[in-house]
This record gives sequence, C-alpha cells and structure tokens, in this order.
Amino acid sequence: MASIKNLKKDINYVLGDIIDEVYVWQQENPKEDQTKAEAIIDEAIATFDELIAKVNDKSVDNRKKHLNDVQNELAEKGNALIKKANEL
Repeated sequence: MASIKNLKKDINYVLGDIIDEVYVWQQENPKEDQTKAEAIIDEAIATFDELIAKVNDKSVDNRKKHLNDVQNELAEKGNALIKKANEL
C-alpha cells in the first residue's frame, strides 16, 4: 500500500477522468439523451465522496488492510463506471 496521499490522488484522478470523459461525450453528442450521462457523473461523485470518507476513517482496526480494500474498491467501481461510460 502506497501512501494515503497517493491513494487520495488516485481516487481523484480516476473518478475525475471518468467525469471528464462523460463531459466530452456530452459535448460531442448534444442531441442525445443526457440523462444516462448525468447519472454516471452523479454516481462518480457519490463514489468519490464514499471512498474519501473511507480513507479518512481512522477508527478501523487494521488500517493497512482497510486502505487496500479501499484501493480495490476504487478499481472495481472505476471499471464499472468506465464500462457505463463506454456504453453511452
């Protein structure tokens, strides 16, 4: 497990890139239905808030395992959001 600072940066970069990609899709497809795109953006923001809250939670017993779980959750949720964005 890398540093907490790097994990927070990873969360920010991964989810920020997904949001940026959806914004680009919206710009390129203004006549398409935007509700799915907005739902992906909302889900990415909610995921960001959830993961940052988990990283900042200091009440866990095994902090290293907890942070590794957060990193794995980021990978899973990030991949799911990328799949949804690709289906637009």
